[in-house]
Amino acid sequence: MKIIGFAATNHKKSINYQIVKYASGFLKNHQVEILDLNDYELPLYSQDKEEEIGHPEIAKAFLNKLSACDGIVISFAEHNGSYTTAYKNLFDWCSRIEPKIFQNKPMVLLSTSPGARGGASVLATAVQAAPYFNGRVKASLSIPSFFDNFDVKKQLLIHPELNEQLKDAISHLNHLK
Repeated sequence: MKIIGFAATNHKKSINYQIVKYASGFLKNHQVEILDLNDYELPLYSQDKEEEIGHPEIAKAFLNKLSACDGIVISFAEHNGSYTTAYKNLFDWCSRIEPKIFQNKPMVLLSTSPGARGGASVLATAVQAAPYFNGRVKASLSIPSFFDNFDVKKQLLIHPELNEQLKDAISHLNHLK
């Protein structure tokens, strides 16, 4: 089984990238590919731009990755309580090609931030929105206070309870057949 994971941000030192990579380590007997949104940079979406250039190959390539996988892990960075521009723009382009962008794939949605809420606002938005775009959310988890709970040097979630919660969330994808 193939799992696609990515951080919903284009920040090169993303803590959400670290979380999705760490969480993917709990996936057993699966091929995991971690995508970098920097590889899917697109012009800012607008209807005018779509009429001018059509559907960009980069957006099609991202959708093809989702089509070819059996499950998805996303860790959301939060910008002003919502999605990052990089994620939202890619999502908007892709949804113009395939409105049901998540294509009935089982998903585990995560978030983290340096703050005590751990990106909880954007995670709540993502969990609520995913079914409208044919995503089947199997589990979600917000990891608060990233720098207190994650050892960056060891790339390890050091908070035992959060680590167990993350293992449990990811386990929902381990049962795919």
